[in-house]
Amino acid sequence: MRPTSITDVRTIAIDVTNQDDALVFYVDRLGFEKRLDAPMTSSARWIEVAPAGATTSIALNAPDGTNHGSDTGIRFSVPDVEAEHAAMRERGVNVGDVMRWEGVPPMYTFDDPDGNRFYVVEESR
Repeated sequence: MRPTSITDVRTIAIDVTNQDDALVFYVDRLGFEKRLDAPMTSSARWIEVAPAGATTSIALNAPDGTNHGSDTGIRFSVPDVEAEHAAMRERGVNVGDVMRWEGVPPMYTFDDPDGNRFYVVEESR
């Protein structure tokens, strides 16, 4: 069997109900950078956002009428979970409580305006 030539995860897509509103949230509230914003059709664009320096981006999929938010399973890493938790709260992001378990890095959840759930996990030291 020939080994794969896949080298990285480029983009993970999430569904949003309004691409413009989602772009404002991810760039202005979370502080992500807009990496790509290109028209696909007369009513939809291909939009990618990401934390500065990240290799993987998030595509904000155009609405299709069935968007209801989901647990994305996406985990973002931070050096200090308490500091980022406080910063997100100050920026008006809907964050959950910091969770702690023995032997597991502290983490918390946050939801975007469409109800998509993400996780923030403290980097292992």
